[in-house]
Amino acid sequence: MTGLQTEIEARLAAVEPEIEVLLALVVSGTTLRLFIDHPDGVTLALCERLSGHLGEYRERFSLEVSSPGSNRLLTKPQHYTRFLGRRARVRLREASEGHRQAAPPPKVVVGELVGASDREVTIAATDGVVTIPYDQIVRSNLVSGD
Repeated sequence: MTGLQTEIEARLAAVEPEIEVLLALVVSGTTLRLFIDHPDGVTLALCERLSGHLGEYRERFSLEVSSPGSNRLLTKPQHYTRFLGRRARVRLREASEGHRQAAPPPKVVVGELVGASDREVTIAATDGVVTIPYDQIVRSNLVSGD
């Protein structure tokens, strides 16, 4: 999670505590893209209200606010726990220098979320069960069609 995302989450927690910021991403240095979720779903009215709370950011960036959609991002350990049993696509970092592994991990793992803790997620992929520490995940999302 970025410092910008942490800052936005803190600001929104005071005025819209049920909004969850899944990802705050600066694109091309000029656009702030927010993916949000809400227990009652994400509506246009909610996106407009959120945009109103973030006036300071609208002065610096073009602001885009979006729902997670069917390919919902998984950005926190709680997300993996919430969606156990669903299929996900997980993109991995390169193995770090000096980190020994029997075989290099694939860059992308797709499979069913079968376990999650505070430190790692377990996925049943077509070639076996894989446990991945969160710090090795670049980006992950649910796979639609379930």
